[in-house]
Amino acid sequence: MLSKIRLSNFRCFEKVECFLDDNTTIIVGDNAQGKTTILESVCLLMRLQSPRTSKIRDLIKIGQSNLAAEGLISDKKIIFSISGNKRKMLVQEQIYTKRKDYLKETSLVVWIGNDDILILRGSSNERRRYLDFGASQLNVSYLSALKAYKRALRARNFLLKRDASPKWDEIKPYTKLLIDNGNIIAEERRNLIEQLNKFASEYQLSVSGENEELKIIYDRCGGYDLSCSFDDVKNDELKQRQTLIGPHRDDISLQINGVNASKFASEGQQRTIVLALKMAQSAVLKNATGNDPLLLIDDIFGELDSSRRNKFLSALPKRSQKIITTTNLDWLADSQIGPYKKYLIENGLIKD
Repeated sequence: MLSKIRLSNFRCFEKVECFLDDNTTIIVGDNAQGKTTILESVCLLMRLQSPRTSKIRDLIKIGQSNLAAEGLISDKKIIFSISGNKRKMLVQEQIYTKRKDYLKETSLVVWIGNDDILILRGSSNERRRYLDFGASQLNVSYLSALKAYKRALRARNFLLKRDASPKWDEIKPYTKLLIDNGNIIAEERRNLIEQLNKFASEYQLSVSGENEELKIIYDRCGGYDLSCSFDDVKNDELKQRQTLIGPHRDDISLQINGVNASKFASEGQQRTIVLALKMAQSAVLKNATGNDPLLLIDDIFGELDSSRRNKFLSALPKRSQKIITTTNLDWLADSQIGPYKKYLIENGLIKD
C-alpha cells in the first residue's frame, strides 16, 4: 500500500504532502485545483510515466528547474526526481540506474478517467496506449522492445524520406530491428488481449446490468509474418516515403453484442465499455502477479448515471487501494465503498 505522497515543484504544487488510506482516499475540489495532478504524481512515482504527457519535464512547475515525488510504499521510501537534465530513482536511499529494477519495488497501477472514452472514440493511438500501459506492467521486456522499435522506426522513416531514391541497404538493418522488436510487441499485445477478453464481458455485464457481450479484437498491422509483409509493401513505401506496417499501426476493434461499439453503442454503453476495459486491465494484472493494482480514479462520476456509478463502485476489487478525485460528494451516501480518508484541495493547497 502507498501510505504517503510528498511533492515538490510538481505542476501547480510548490510543496504538498498527504497520507493515504489503505482502502480509499477521496480528494474533493473544483476543477483546475490540482486533483488530477495528485493522481498523476502517484502514477509517475509508481510507473515512471504520466497518462497526461509523454514529456516528463512538462510536469515541472513553471519557473522551476527541478521536481521531486516521494512516497512511502510498504514502509519503503521511494523517490523520483529531476534536476536539470538529470533524473534519479531511489528506494530506501539506494540509487537505481535501471527502470526495471526500480519498478519491481513499486506498485502496479490502473488509471481510470474521463478521457478513457477516447479509447473508443479517439484515434488508434489511444487504443495502442491502453495496450502499452497494460503490457509494460505485465512484462518489463515489453517497454524495452517498444522503445527500441520506436527508435528504429524514426531512423527508417528518416532514410525513406532523405533521398530521392532510398538506399535499401541502409534501410535493411532498421527493418530487421522493426521485425525483431515488432514480433515481441505484437505477441505481448495478443496475449494481453486474450486475457482482457476473459474479464471484459464480465465487467460490462456487472456495471451495465444488461446482457451485453463486450469483445476486443486485435487488428494486427502486417499480419504474423512481418518479414514477408515488408517485402509486399516495398513499392508502396517507396511512393509514400514512410513505414506502412508494424505495431505502430496496430489497432483494436471493440464490439458490443457483435456490432461496432464506437458506431452503434449508446452513450451509457460506451461509458460502461471503457470502465469495463480498465477493470479488465486491473483483473489481468491481479491474475498475473497476485497483487491488486493501485486504482487511480479521476472524476468520472459526473458522466455516469446513478445506477452505473453504484454498480461500478460495487465491482471495484475490495482489496485494491483506491484514490478517487471528485468535485462533490453527492454520490457517496449510496456508494458503500467502506472506510475512507477525505481531503479538500483548493488553490494548490490540500487539507483534511
